[in-house]
Amino acid sequence: MVSDMIRRIRIVHESRAAATVAAVAALLMAIACGGSPDADADSAEASPSGAASDKYIPEGDEGLGASVAVVIDNSGSMKEKAEGDSRPKYIVAREAIEAMLASTDSFVARQPDFPINVGIYRFSSRVTPMAPVARYDRSRLLAALDSMPEPDGGTAIGRAMDVARTDLYRAGTFRKYILVVTDGENTIGVSPRRIAEEIHRRSEGAVRMYFVAFDIDAERFAFVRDVRGEVVGARNGDALRARLDEIYRGKILSEAVDAGETHPAAADSAARDSATPPKTPRP
Repeated sequence: MVSDMIRRIRIVHESRAAATVAAVAALLMAIACGGSPDADADSAEASPSGAASDKYIPEGDEGLGASVAVVIDNSGSMKEKAEGDSRPKYIVAREAIEAMLASTDSFVARQPDFPINVGIYRFSSRVTPMAPVARYDRSRLLAALDSMPEPDGGTAIGRAMDVARTDLYRAGTFRKYILVVTDGENTIGVSPRRIAEEIHRRSEGAVRMYFVAFDIDAERFAFVRDVRGEVVGARNGDALRARLDEIYRGKILSEAVDAGETHPAAADSAARDSATPPKTPRP
């Protein structure tokens, strides 16, 4: 009987030891794959956004207006020269984004009471909110772009999208946009495909996503179309300017107007006009 008990205790200890070895092996494998591309990141890293089934809750009331998070690649490959240009890609991209933002000035001049919020985020191996989403201020945004360091490190697109999404839900507008400019695929952290699907699902389509593939095949980001977003390609600086203008001015800024949204003063005026009965002409 004693020998039988000893045998059972030995079996239990051996089972526990085997389980411990398996757990350590799994941990080492996860660490080894930490810098792997998208497919491996999907299986190795949990979503940073929380429970994927939960709907995003705004931090405060939301109303008319548009909030845009501009997410810029600052990884090592952006130091390379742009096609047909003597300057590195990150300088070309910065100037193209500056030109894009200039169209906001005329929009704000026409509709000063219509909230336009813009933020600038850069990513390499880490994500840095250079100017978190807030009411449009050209000088603040240009200062953020001018402070961009020389590119270095990996490409954490998915993480950057998730950080930008968080700030969009603090901005106080119904309309929310993420605009990504990148010259490479995700190399570190959770994959942009997974984050895009999660944002689309948990925002119930409230966050629109746009990708501009700069000097890289746009079809590598085709998953954006699956979540009702758009992806376009730009081989050089001129094409990048054109694509950014088409998206930002031609779609994001004009979408509110196309949907019949106007700033409060115009809406109040229209309501008064419709409520006032027409004057009867004198006989």
